Amino acid sequence: MKAIVQIKGNVRHSITLDPSVWIFDDRKIDLDTYFTDDHVEKDELEEYKKAMGKHWSREIMEGATFPPTLETEKDFEKTRDLTGTYGMYLNHFLKNATPNEDAKTISFETTDGDNHAFPLTKLDDFILKYSVDGKPIIEDGPVHILFKDGSNIENPIRNVIAVNID
Repeated sequence: MKAIVQIKGNVRHSITLDPSVWIFDDRKIDLDTYFTDDHVEKDELEEYKKAMGKHWSREIMEGATFPPTLETEKDFEKTRDLTGTYGMYLNHFLKNATPNEDAKTISFETTDGDNHAFPLTKLDDFILKYSVDGKPIIEDGPVHILFKDGSNIENPIRNVIAVNID
């Protein structure tokens, strides 16, 4: 079984993805809560700007202070990263691969020889699930394809080894 996923086909740049390193990526999605909570899409840049503005204002008013629980919070984050179930939006990677203008479909190639095809307009609807309980998906991985609406959460596309743009 391969531990990588290729993005290939009608793209400017073919890309090879290694899901085993995504556990440290800030763009990861916590799938333990994604389909259960009222999930709200956030503009990450806007959230960052607001947080930095609040931090800057606090430092001007109070001076630089470090909360005594900072180390505890970091330990909690590390523990959660190593025990959670995570995914990544596929569109993060396709921005870098840059599908050509005449591309029409996206398909997922599996080790079983199956090919699951969708219109390229559905690009933003796919999540690459790469971790279950803090462990990489090995037996039927390296990734599973989940739909953003959660309609295939019980039966994801498994054994995905390549993303083809046609």
